[in-house]
Amino acid sequence: MPATPRVFIVRHGETEWSLSGRHTSTSDIPLTANGERRVRATGKALVGHDRLIVPRKLAHIYVSPRKRAQRTFELLNLHPQNPLPWPQRGTPCPATEPNDSLACPAEVQVTDVIREWDYGEYEGLTSAAIRKGRAEAGIEGWWDIWKDGCPGGESPEQVTERLDALVNEIREKWHRPAFEDPSKNGDVLIVAHGHILRAFAMRWGGRGLDEGLTFLMEAGGVGTLSYEHHNIKEPALLLGGAFVVDLKDEEDEVYTNAQKN
Repeated sequence: MPATPRVFIVRHGETEWSLSGRHTSTSDIPLTANGERRVRATGKALVGHDRLIVPRKLAHIYVSPRKRAQRTFELLNLHPQNPLPWPQRGTPCPATEPNDSLACPAEVQVTDVIREWDYGEYEGLTSAAIRKGRAEAGIEGWWDIWKDGCPGGESPEQVTERLDALVNEIREKWHRPAFEDPSKNGDVLIVAHGHILRAFAMRWGGRGLDEGLTFLMEAGGVGTLSYEHHNIKEPALLLGGAFVVDLKDEEDEVYTNAQKN
C-alpha cells in the first residue's frame, strides 16, 4: 500500500515565557540556550532519510511569523532547496549527516494562519494570574481558553475559522494529490506554537475546541497527524510507528550497494 500522507506539527523550543507559563502570542521571545540545544537534538533524532521526518518526502512547510518558530525550524536542520524567507535567526547548525540526506524540495512558507492564538489582554500572563484577575473583576466561573477565548484577542470561533481553512488547504492542495498519485510528495511540516497546534490537532480530527478534548504539547515537541485506512475521509492522530524504517528504501539501498560490489 502506498504511504499515507502526514502532517508533522512542531512546537517551538523553550523560551523564558514558556518556561514560566506566561502566555506568548505576539511578543517575540527568543529561545533559551537550553531550548536551542533540545530542538537541535530533536532534529538529529527525527530528521533524516530513515527517521520520522524524511526531508525529500515533504511537500510543503508552514512556519509561524514569530522568530522563535523560525529559529526552531533552523535548528531542525532541514536543507530547503530555496533560501529561507527570513534572515538567519541564529548560528547555522553544523551538518550531522550528508547534505543530500537532509535536502528538502518543499517550499517554506511563513503564514499568519499558523500564528499563535492571540491572547489580547492576557498576553504575558500565566493562567493563575488570569484567573485571579477575573475573580477580582467579579467574573464568575473557571477561565478556559477553549471556551472563553481572550478579551481583546481571539475567540475559539475565530481560531476555528482560520484553522479549518488551513486543514482544508492541506488536504486539497497537498494530501489529495498524494492519495491520487503515490509518486507525489504528501507530507507537510508545521512549525508554530502550543495552543494553536493543539487547536489544529483538534480541528484535524473534527473536534470542537470546547469539547474538552485537550492535547498537551511541550516546548520543542513533535506530533503526527494522518489518516486511517489510507482514506482522506478518516483523519486520525498517529500514536505509533514513528520510527518505522521505509523497507522499500532499505531494499533499494541494499540492491544498489550489491550492484556496486
